[in-house]
Amino acid sequence: MPRLIALLLALLLPRAAAAQEGTASFGSGPTDLLLRSTTDIAIIRPVMARFAERNPDLTLRYEQWGSNALYALGRAACAGRAEPADALLSSGAHQMLALVNSACAHPYRSAATAALPDQRRWRDELWGITEEPAVIIYNTTALSPEDVPRTRFALLDLMRKKPELLRSRIATYDIEDSGLGYLFAHADSLEATTFGAMLEAFARIGAIATCCSLSIIDGVSEGRYYIAYNVLGSYAEARAAPNVGIILPEDYTLMMSRSFMIPKTARHPEAAQRLLDFLLSPEAQGMLADLGLIAPTDPAETSLLPSARRLIALSPPLLLALDRSTRERLFRLWDEAFSPDAG
Repeated sequence: MPRLIALLLALLLPRAAAAQEGTASFGSGPTDLLLRSTTDIAIIRPVMARFAERNPDLTLRYEQWGSNALYALGRAACAGRAEPADALLSSGAHQMLALVNSACAHPYRSAATAALPDQRRWRDELWGITEEPAVIIYNTTALSPEDVPRTRFALLDLMRKKPELLRSRIATYDIEDSGLGYLFAHADSLEATTFGAMLEAFARIGAIATCCSLSIIDGVSEGRYYIAYNVLGSYAEARAAPNVGIILPEDYTLMMSRSFMIPKTARHPEAAQRLLDFLLSPEAQGMLADLGLIAPTDPAETSLLPSARRLIALSPPLLLALDRSTRERLFRLWDEAFSPDAG
């Protein structure tokens, strides 16, 4: 079956990383609950372990996937062409909304789901579990304090004034390989008047589009990159070395919510519902906050005004991100900015 899934993924989405990124098992109960997630196992392990303790009749099988691969596998399972999961948890909110829109979800409503704000739930079929910022990170040794960009305008100004310092030293996600990176880029294209100028500046200084949050964060820590743009803040907090600074952009900070869905093909939907209610419980939400997966909202703690928070809402406009013409346009702009000949 794993070989069949890998083959299906390669056929469905050639650009996706078809292999699992990791697996783990929690508990030893007689009923298997299969969760497929984009969340790094090492980060969310305490939460999954606590759920298993609270539910001794279950064995939670946790599979970690890249967001594009998870989406492709979700589509295949919905169509009966791959082993179904009991629950999906993805940073690619636009992809999850598309699965719901394709009638791939099992509805559920409880006191915990009903208590969520409208921006974090859709049609009793998709629920936002976390709130995590897209941040700018920088190497504190490579940049002087006066050069640290606290807004996109400041970053543009720095790239204009010191192109040689930053040449090939700024990194961000490759949006064709990263569903999360694409989501952030799409949100930026709708939100920011600086979006076009940012891409032009990236092209001029030879910025790097690459894979994976942890790789980018390590690159900044090691000095291969001096700045990284639109990095997932929760991973930056969990991974960063002392020489990595983290900025919530003051002009606006995008907030992503990891989206939970129970597939209509789930073999154990009741167990998945228990997992969902647990993840939304005060206990689990407190643990997620401690792990950095729920960002604090107090301006005194974050130095970010409430008006600067931009939560990417689970709502129909997010489907525009998967419109073919929208994708092709954004990919074209990205390719032009990050091609080897750029700059």
